[in-house]
Amino acid sequence: MPQSLVSLLVHVVFSTKHRANLIVPEIEADLFAFMAGVLKNHDSRLLAANGTANHVHLLIAQSKNVALSLLIQELKKSTSRWIKARGAKFKNFQWQDGYGAFSIGESNVPALKQYIARQKEKHRKESFENELVSMKNTCGISNGATLSGSKHLFDAVPRALPSAIMFIPFGDASVAG
Repeated sequence: MPQSLVSLLVHVVFSTKHRANLIVPEIEADLFAFMAGVLKNHDSRLLAANGTANHVHLLIAQSKNVALSLLIQELKKSTSRWIKARGAKFKNFQWQDGYGAFSIGESNVPALKQYIARQKEKHRKESFENELVSMKNTCGISNGATLSGSKHLFDAVPRALPSAIMFIPFGDASVAG
C-alpha cells in the first residue's frame, strides 16, 4: 500500500495552573479559535472545544506526523503566550504541567461533542477533579498513574480523591440526553 491512512481522534483535557479561573468569557471564543489555528499549523484539526474558567476539553483529529506530547506542548506554549498578551490581568497565566489524553473511536464522536458542549452545565454539579478521576478510571488508567507531564494527578493541589464515582461512557447513546 503506497499511502498511510490514519485516523487519530483524541479527547484532550488540561487545566490552568492551580485551577485559576482565568478563561473568562471575553477571551474564550478567541482562545478556541487560536487553538484551532495552532493545531492546523501542525496538520491537526480541532473538532470541538469547550470548558470552564479553569480547564478545557478538546476533541482533536491528530496528525500522524506529530507526537501527541509535542502537539500539546506547542498548543499550551502558544496559547499561554497568546493569553498573556490579552492584558495585565492575564500576565501570570499558566497551564498545568500535564494533560489527560483519551483516544476515541469515530462512532463516539457525536456523544463526545455533546459531552464537551455541556461542560459549563456539567461543572455546576461536578468538580473538575471528580470528572478527571472518572475519565481516568473509565479509560483503564491505573490508580497509581498520573497524567502525562504531572508528578501528581492534580498538579500539587492537595485534595482527597473520591472513593466511588459513576461515569457514563461516551459511546452509550442511550444516556447521551
